Order: sequence, then C-alpha cells, then structure tokens
Amino acid sequence: MDSNLLKVFISVANTKSISLGAKELNFTQSNVTLRIKQLEKSLGYELFYRTNRGVVLTLEGEKLYPYAVDIVKKVEEATLKMRNINYQELLKVGSTQSNTTIRLSKFLKKLNNDFKDMKLEFVVDSSLNLIEQLLNYKLDIAFVNGNPNHKDLEILNIFKEDIVLVEPKDKIALNTIFAYKNGCLNRIFLEKYLSESSETLYKSVNLENYELILSCVEAGYGVALFSREIIEKFGYINRLKVTKMDFKLDTHLICKKDFIPMIEEYLRKIKL
Repeated sequence: MDSNLLKVFISVANTKSISLGAKELNFTQSNVTLRIKQLEKSLGYELFYRTNRGVVLTLEGEKLYPYAVDIVKKVEEATLKMRNINYQELLKVGSTQSNTTIRLSKFLKKLNNDFKDMKLEFVVDSSLNLIEQLLNYKLDIAFVNGNPNHKDLEILNIFKEDIVLVEPKDKIALNTIFAYKNGCLNRIFLEKYLSESSETLYKSVNLENYELILSCVEAGYGVALFSREIIEKFGYINRLKVTKMDFKLDTHLICKKDFIPMIEEYLRKIKL
C-alpha cells in the first residue's frame, strides 16, 4: 500500500474536502482526485461519499483511516531514523516565538559551529501545536513553554524564564489580553490568572509581533505576559509596569521517548 496515497487520503478525510486537502498538500485538485481514485481502485472500495458540501468517509473509509494514520507515521519515523542512522544528518527543530526571540539564534550558532555537516529545519508555533507535531514525528525536538507532562515525551533540557505581567506605567489598561496566537501558554495562564483574581471580563487579541504588543501595552490598550528577557531585548523594561509572576513557564527542550536524537547528550548539556 502506497503511503503517499494514504497521506492524500488522510488530508482529504481531515479537511472533508478535495479542494482543501489539495491546498494543504500543495497539490492540484485534479491530482488529489486521481490519487484518491488510485487508492480506491487498489483497495476495491469507495472511501468517500461526494456531496455538495465536500466529502464524507464511507464505512470502508472510516475503517481504513486509523490504519492509514498509523502506516504514515511509521513510514515517516523509519525514513527519519534511516536518514540519521550513522550521524545526525538532519535536525527538525520546533520553537515557540518567545524562545525564538530570546535564544534560537544562539542555538543555531552553536549547532553550526559544532555540527558543520548537519542540516537544520525550523518551525515556529505555539507550544500546544509543537507538541502535537512532535508526537506525530514531524519534529525531532521542540522548545516549549512549561513542562508538557506527557508520558511519550522526554525532557532534554530546561531554560529558566523570569515571567512578568506587563501593564502601562501611568495609565489604567483596557480590559484586553495581548498574546502571540491561540494555543500560546502565556495567554492561557494570564487568562486563568485574571479570571481568578478579578471579576472583570477580558477579551483576547492576537498580534504576531512582540514589539507591537509591547507598544500597545505602553499605550494603555491592554496587558500581556512575557519573559523579562524579551522586554529587555526590545528596550521596554523601564517604560512599563512590570510585575513578577510565580508561573512555572520555563522553556523545556523536549523530544519523543521513542525518537531521541543522536545528539541527545549534547542537547542535555547545552547552555543558551
């Protein structure tokens, strides 16, 4: 069974649409339709009902789906392991935006100096999305906020963060929480803290630019939760009201327990 055809099947099943599946895979719609037909022909069953609103799995499609997911995961895992069988040829790194801002360039420089032949790929996303990608073998390692406490994940290193609440210095802030994106743990922790400490209702706004968030806070448009190092990096430490918080949101460098990088010991000892 061709795992590439199964990838197409999974994408169409997840999006419930031939066109959306094609967009996700960066294929043409006709290409996706052809591959689905090839898979259906090889299996001898129709896998989707075609409707005006998209596609729906048939009974046979529903039975195939969990096997397809498992097969694709195993093929990807085997491919990555064989690629790195003698040495770490490729390292796929995930990072939160906060970690990217603070230390990812230092991490890149160290790896480039110590492993000159190793290729690197980077993904920047929220902690929750990075964990999901790691569990699905899309990444080798990830820098995430807080301890994920997951039975399938291994903590390789921990980097301490001084987490602070930032507010306008001489103004009363509007009832808005600024954060990088949905799934950002800083946002989740701050929402919980404010809901428990105040009856005021806060709306949340995503801005994928830290300097813009700090500018909005300074102008009185809301509040945010940051690592102190980020505020210092952008020169706002004396321009905002900064309150130290007791949140345990240290950055954890993690990997899958069954997919530990060959440079494990190096990653456990690295200082950033």
